[in-house]
Amino acid sequence: MKTLVPLKGIYAFVAVAETGSMTNAADMLNVSHSAVSQAIKSLESQLGLALFRRVGRQVELNAQGKLYYKKVAPALEQIVDASTSIQQLDHENRITLNMVNSLAIHWWIPRVQAFQQHAPNLDVRVSNLIGAFNLERESVDVALIHGNQTDWLDYHCEKLGDDELVMVCHPDLADEGSTVKELLDRFPAIFATNDRRDGDWQYWCQANKVAKPNQHRNLSFIASVHAVQAASRKLGLFVTHRQFVKDEIKHGMLIDVGLSVIHPKQSFYFACLPEKLKQESVLALRSWLQSEFAT
Repeated sequence: MKTLVPLKGIYAFVAVAETGSMTNAADMLNVSHSAVSQAIKSLESQLGLALFRRVGRQVELNAQGKLYYKKVAPALEQIVDASTSIQQLDHENRITLNMVNSLAIHWWIPRVQAFQQHAPNLDVRVSNLIGAFNLERESVDVALIHGNQTDWLDYHCEKLGDDELVMVCHPDLADEGSTVKELLDRFPAIFATNDRRDGDWQYWCQANKVAKPNQHRNLSFIASVHAVQAASRKLGLFVTHRQFVKDEIKHGMLIDVGLSVIHPKQSFYFACLPEKLKQESVLALRSWLQSEFAT
């Protein structure tokens, strides 16, 4: 069996050969001067010959060292290239996708299995940053935006679908034939009180020609996900976004009542850095999102 030369010795040898200095080689490899010196001594001992000669404070390859460098430097470059390529391949198949928490819980999670079937080699990791932010600084590859396109003018941003407002409640609350006004008279309204939700009840009520209800004690929530849970627990009526409750409606946990309304100031968008569109993984995710929002 051939004697194996330690790879760290080869790294040190090539670094010293290319920089002409033990100190510079140590800086390049982010190790101590003594570590480089010891690696070179160990390599020379194993090979049974010297590879360098000293010229003042510098070191340079001797004849044997030059011959050895010509053979090992290209091989080391191949190792580095192969390692970089495999790391890039793994990274390209991993995507950080940002969306608001309510969308992640009520829309993304019920669709994870379908996405896995669509793109079995992709690994999507979900983050929940709120509002406009710098995608690159936050290490986000793709943002699924629920909001206004003008906040994302520095990126590639395309519309996925309208923001459709619906009023929902537990099926037990809605008797057959009950009108919207009757339901609002009988049951309290649930509110999500963050800035992005302020106009939801107003827009929906105007389109359905009913007065906007008053807020009730204990039924106002900062997060939509909590308000959806309150509606599922028969605590009242809630105006929200169809994408947030699509799965609950499908499985009979909630029903929508009255006319749905397209939000006049918000939609759903796909956003990423323009160069990300060169990645097959990002294109695969975009294609799947487009098809999901089209249904």
